Amino acid sequence: MTGNPDFDLFRISEDHLALREAVRAVAEDKIAPFAADVDENSRYPQEAHDALVQSDFFAPHVAEEYGGVGADALATCIVIEEVARVCASSSLIPAVNKLGSMPVILAANEEIKQTYLRPMAEGRVTFSYGLSEREAGSDTAGMKCRATRDGDDFVLNGQKSWITNAGVSEYYTVLAVTDPEGKRGNNVTAFVVEKSDAGFDFGEKERKLGIKGSPTRELHFDNCRIPASRMIGAEGEGLKIALRTLDHTRVTIGAQAVGIAQGALDHALAYVQERKQFGKHIAEFQGIQFMLADMAMELEAARLMVYSAAAKSERNDADLTFFGAAAKAFASDVAMKVTTDAVQLLGGAGYTRDFPLERMMRDAKITQIYEGTNQVQRLVMARQLLKGLPAAR
Repeated sequence: MTGNPDFDLFRISEDHLALREAVRAVAEDKIAPFAADVDENSRYPQEAHDALVQSDFFAPHVAEEYGGVGADALATCIVIEEVARVCASSSLIPAVNKLGSMPVILAANEEIKQTYLRPMAEGRVTFSYGLSEREAGSDTAGMKCRATRDGDDFVLNGQKSWITNAGVSEYYTVLAVTDPEGKRGNNVTAFVVEKSDAGFDFGEKERKLGIKGSPTRELHFDNCRIPASRMIGAEGEGLKIALRTLDHTRVTIGAQAVGIAQGALDHALAYVQERKQFGKHIAEFQGIQFMLADMAMELEAARLMVYSAAAKSERNDADLTFFGAAAKAFASDVAMKVTTDAVQLLGGAGYTRDFPLERMMRDAKITQIYEGTNQVQRLVMARQLLKGLPAAR
């Protein structure tokens, strides 16, 4: 079958393999040594930030015409996966840069793209995404944040919740209702908001179970005036742009989940080959071997699903919505299972902070929740199936 183009999906290119090797070297040398301290002190992983900027892995998805390296969707997933393998908090730097800027890439005019993508591509700013609210999480169309037109400006009032890297990022894609009397879902518009805008502030940092190095805060808007020229796409098209964005970025959360699971499996494998009980290494016990086999099997299935979805993201395939949701849901469920089993394989040691497994288990949990809970992903998949997507093969 070698050389048959029908099988290209299952063969990673030499460039992607070289990229994985390069990212892994950066991650192990410049990110992993700080991961435990980042988690312990709930601090932003500045060492990882700097290393990602220096290596061009900070926002690899940005096209060359805007100062980026133009990495394809699979390459971006590999970057996120390899960073997440050692530190999930740090992997959110490239992941959220893509999430925050994807609406700009998909729908903004050329002036906005040049203004806001280039500084991020050069590593000077980060970009966050403001969609969810306290009472509008899964029900995004129920948002209350308002943007009222006033001449050549819009005035924002309201809040956004659960915003990743809030306070660190200089730029934010923010979704707000521009026509309160308009049809639900068709009355929302997307804007770029800058950290320095008057009337824009942040809530306190959330105290979280995991990903403690990535600050999560509310965005507060109190008569925050921004120019209408910062509108992304057409007025009223914001929610459609937001959902298109998630089709692409759910794939990156799948990649993050795969990376966390791979890191946990790596540590578990090393431990069971070293630990002895009853006179032999515990890796020699069949029960342990069965656990390892299941962990690796499910992890590889998740990786293939994520890579397949990444290929669809790159091509903008019609069934991306299904595959993006499937990759995110499946990979995150696998990550939760693999990290939990990895803790079990280390026994009492796995429950302590002397090993990174308990951190990985805590970090894995959020992948089942953010960018749409896995229950919502199943709704998305079911609706696509009922529409006839993906098509029978």
